[in-house]
Amino acid sequence: MSSSAGVTASSWGRRGFRLPTTLGDFRPAPHSGGYAARVARYIDVHPDNPQRRAIAQAVGIVRDGGLIVYPTDSVFALGCQLGNKEGLDRIRQIRRLDDRHHFTLVCSDFAQLGQFVQVGNSVFRAVKAATPGPYTFILPATKEVPRRLMHPKKRTVGVRIPDHLVAQALLAELGEPLLSSTLLLPDSPEPDVPPTQGWEIKERLDHAVDAVLDSGECGTEPTTVVDLSGPEPEIVRKGAGDPSRFE
Repeated sequence: MSSSAGVTASSWGRRGFRLPTTLGDFRPAPHSGGYAARVARYIDVHPDNPQRRAIAQAVGIVRDGGLIVYPTDSVFALGCQLGNKEGLDRIRQIRRLDDRHHFTLVCSDFAQLGQFVQVGNSVFRAVKAATPGPYTFILPATKEVPRRLMHPKKRTVGVRIPDHLVAQALLAELGEPLLSSTLLLPDSPEPDVPPTQGWEIKERLDHAVDAVLDSGECGTEPTTVVDLSGPEPEIVRKGAGDPSRFE
């Protein structure tokens, strides 16, 4: 792979990848960073040895109010800074989500995760045994979580720790969780199947996001979602993680 140089819109044509633009109704959403006024930056990242310059470039966009697409150990995800209300609204727009959707705080490690959710002894053991990995856990939020990110009635939020070098490099450089949501495109021919190629995402969301990090093909199964906020674990979604340990 190449370094972190951006790829212009015209170069996609030379590569021969021209997909129908199913999300052409998206319009740039102006924000403090101004990234959405132009096409998304394409950042090519080595999957085993992420270039520090590429990671710093992506984190700079996040810190400046931008919305990025990045790879994880399950599928590509949308991500922005925790306090970025506009970024949250842009994720809602792309995915057409209502206010009952559980957003996910993607954390670097268990210590960071524990700052944002309440974890009892039994839950601690269950979550610790399954992380890092392709699981999202719904847990009661602490006061560190903005109210707009919580479920409006349950006051819960999703958390996860990815087992992915590029995602971990992003989190280490950022120094805080990424507010994230699985990248699903409602206007796609198969809206429940996440896109697996960075160039495909660049084509479809060129004016809806500010950067796409591509470290190679991602999977098509999102995380397994487990609600641990009640007396018994509840499997909300079966995905890439083995759900049997919570059944």
